[in-house]
Amino acid sequence: MGHTATAEAGSGGLTATEHRLANGLRVVLSEDHLTPVAAVCLWYDVGSRHEVKGRTGLAHLFEHLMFQGSKQVKGNGHFELVQGAGGSLNGTTSFERTNYFETMPAHQLELALWLEADRMGSLLSALDDESMENQRDVVKNERRQRYDNVPYGTAFEKLTALSYPEGHPYHHTPIGSMADLDAATLEDARNFFRTYYAPNNAVLSVVGDIDPQETLAWVEKYFGSIPSHDGKQPPRDGSLPDIIGKELREVVEEDVPARALMAAYRLPEDGTRACDAADLALTVLGSGESSRLYNRLVRRDRTAVAAGFGLLRLAGAPSLGWLDVKTSGDVEVPVIEAAVDEELARFAAEGPTEEEMERAQAQLEREWLDRLATVAGRADELCRYAVLFGDPQLALSAVGRVLDVTAEEVRAAAAARLRPDNRAVLVYEPVAGQDGTEGPDGAAGAEATDEDEEEAAK
Repeated sequence: MGHTATAEAGSGGLTATEHRLANGLRVVLSEDHLTPVAAVCLWYDVGSRHEVKGRTGLAHLFEHLMFQGSKQVKGNGHFELVQGAGGSLNGTTSFERTNYFETMPAHQLELALWLEADRMGSLLSALDDESMENQRDVVKNERRQRYDNVPYGTAFEKLTALSYPEGHPYHHTPIGSMADLDAATLEDARNFFRTYYAPNNAVLSVVGDIDPQETLAWVEKYFGSIPSHDGKQPPRDGSLPDIIGKELREVVEEDVPARALMAAYRLPEDGTRACDAADLALTVLGSGESSRLYNRLVRRDRTAVAAGFGLLRLAGAPSLGWLDVKTSGDVEVPVIEAAVDEELARFAAEGPTEEEMERAQAQLEREWLDRLATVAGRADELCRYAVLFGDPQLALSAVGRVLDVTAEEVRAAAAARLRPDNRAVLVYEPVAGQDGTEGPDGAAGAEATDEDEEEAAK
């Protein structure tokens, strides 16, 4: 069954059709004949929030295992076939989903669909101790490179643990702990696959230079015989009070190039008007060199070399407003913190100016248009809204909801949530480097580089 969506206002005339196979697989198709390419995106409704204590990191580990071969595609064959056909591919894991995606020349679309179906339907036949140990080592090395052995690499993990209490499904990050990665067994991986890698727990989107009828026939041919599975339990409740109620703080002494102030504010869940208002507030305050915090801390006071404030949107738990400031020279963190609190209090009292509001909405609109402008970005957005909010059509009208938010709603969001009693704070203090050099207190202070924490949600 399927239906064709009418073009949503502000969607640029984009449409999508929805279908569902007998085994429960949801399929979303969107034609775009501008270039001869097609994107395939497959979202499984499983992320780190579905994991249990003692088995953290299993969702991310399994993402890697999905590239280790299936019944008819051995070893590294998935990569070799896609890249040999002129395509690109990857996969990522977050708190709330695991996704796999290919962008192919349009005439190679059938190959991508066959490859995704083969591993959905037959990965267990290829999953063995050798592939398990191989990818366990790869993930552990990824953890070392992105978390344990880089400046500020522990920040995302520490702030997440502070922001969500022990036992909360978002308390741990998708990378998992070394101990849990070591403890995962082959049988754990097999049970994980049986539970979550089923067609009735997935959404497949295909966007680009496609013939919808032909594409749907291929989807039915390759995915239609894969059996559904009903053993999945819903994720644990991620709801929390709107306000933390007190400031949570941790000081970290590490070999970092500069002092840093990082903070996570508890904000409304994704998919709500309140979350869009919070996003606009953070955009005015901390997105780019025209933002208030950058102008205050970097340009005017010259107490920081970098200052940003962004939103980690989450649908199953409160989102996080992510503040990241790296100090300049020997500036102490309390100086930075006082200035940040002053700017937040002023914004909560006055709200954005008309110019700031217009600029912030234009920035979010441009980001939305950029995502939908590529076939891969649109395929991902269609899957996201289908998995997290039940309706892929919402992807085509998301920007309209942001543009409808008022300046007063933005001010009210900041006043209600950007408060000292609603944040977890992480303070980095440098210690002497391994080579004996001093941090910013000594002669050799250095500018810090910001890491993209987005998939540290990976």
